[in-house]
Amino acid sequence: MVRPRRIVLVRHGESEGNADDTVYEREPDHALRMTPTGHAQAAATGERLRELFGEEHISAYVSPYRRTLQTFRALRLDPARVRMREEPRLREQDWGNWQDRDDVRLQKAYRDAYGHFFYRFAQGESGADVYDRVGSFLESLYRSFEAPDHPPNVLLVTHGLTMRLFCMRWFHWSVSEFECLSNPGNGEFRVLRLEKDGRYRMDRPFERWTTPEPYDLDG
Repeated sequence: MVRPRRIVLVRHGESEGNADDTVYEREPDHALRMTPTGHAQAAATGERLRELFGEEHISAYVSPYRRTLQTFRALRLDPARVRMREEPRLREQDWGNWQDRDDVRLQKAYRDAYGHFFYRFAQGESGADVYDRVGSFLESLYRSFEAPDHPPNVLLVTHGLTMRLFCMRWFHWSVSEFECLSNPGNGEFRVLRLEKDGRYRMDRPFERWTTPEPYDLDG
């Protein structure tokens, strides 16, 4: 098995929904575009990634949402060195179809009280549901490592929650550890590097907004 030297996770640049949450009442989540700010964020990330990858080849997996596809294009990676696939299992958490802003805000308040991992949006998904499909993707990713010519770099262009859940699955984080972490900012990325001891380590942690409280404690 040829394990990649790097696995890089990128959150999409700022979207129309990030800038104005009323847009969800008029446009499907998957169809939302990046804003000019988002394009600038993705372009800046692309500069850093091109320097990181150098002339090495890349196996890229991209969420099929418009903003993630736009982000991938804005990275301006050399197409001769990139094998790109759309990967629906890396899509955003499903919050339902057409979304009423006030209802979603209320449900987000419920989610904050109930827990981001277990709360399921009406007609949508819970964090646990996303975790399951990320786990299915990881099984496919592991199998791809069996190819003797697998590139030394894997690139995932996806969404903030999906990034955190990928790392939760990869590093075997607990639910309480996941619950204390914040999403990365738009256009931010994390690098999982293969170290000499055979383990992957993340270049920098996700920010914490609280201290984790393990579920196995009394009281």
